[in-house]
Amino acid sequence: MKNPKKIVFLTGAGASADSGLETFRASGGLWARYRIEDVCTPEALERNPDLVMEFYNARRRQLKEVEPNSGHLAIAGLEKYFDVEIITQNVDNLHERAGSSKILHLHGELTKCRSMKDSSYICTVEGDLNVGDLCPRGGQLRPHIVFFGEEVPLMERAIEMISHANIVVVAGTSLVVYPAAGLVRYAPKGAKIYVIDPEYVDIGEKNVKYIRKRFAIGMPQLAEELINTEA
Repeated sequence: MKNPKKIVFLTGAGASADSGLETFRASGGLWARYRIEDVCTPEALERNPDLVMEFYNARRRQLKEVEPNSGHLAIAGLEKYFDVEIITQNVDNLHERAGSSKILHLHGELTKCRSMKDSSYICTVEGDLNVGDLCPRGGQLRPHIVFFGEEVPLMERAIEMISHANIVVVAGTSLVVYPAAGLVRYAPKGAKIYVIDPEYVDIGEKNVKYIRKRFAIGMPQLAEELINTEA
């Protein structure tokens, strides 16, 4: 019988990086070659939609070339023992491909697009997305990504998820991007909190256990520990 304990994971770019995906903040990463203002804002989409489309097309192509790593697989494996939910800041589908079933993408999904005319129209995109690709009502399709300066529509759902957690695991995120960075404070009093990151991440909470390792190494280690001590 599955343990009723709920584990909520908050994952970030470090999880994707261990699969070989380029990230913004890494040394020599995407920010070294692209300005946020040019590819990740509503103004950029209005000013130069071709550049924005091609930026995300390139990210989508790269996604097809990588696989979930041992950290993703370890999280998916925990579903055999616990009620597992994932809140991810990542827009890739590596958690899904690893086998996890309950995933909330705070910042959107690279494999989806939405209409700029009909906000309810969201669909899957396999190949490239281009200017001139329209929804059934004639609206231009855009990446289903939460740009800088836009509201994060799933924040309330994320807060609800983490507020019912018995265990919270922060993995592969430095928690510097708000509002996601403030999610941990909604964890119930008494919830166990783990942080997996090679660097120290100050989450402003006491009684935090740190695993100072990369996601692909530290996550399987923690998964084994949780199975042995909590299941």
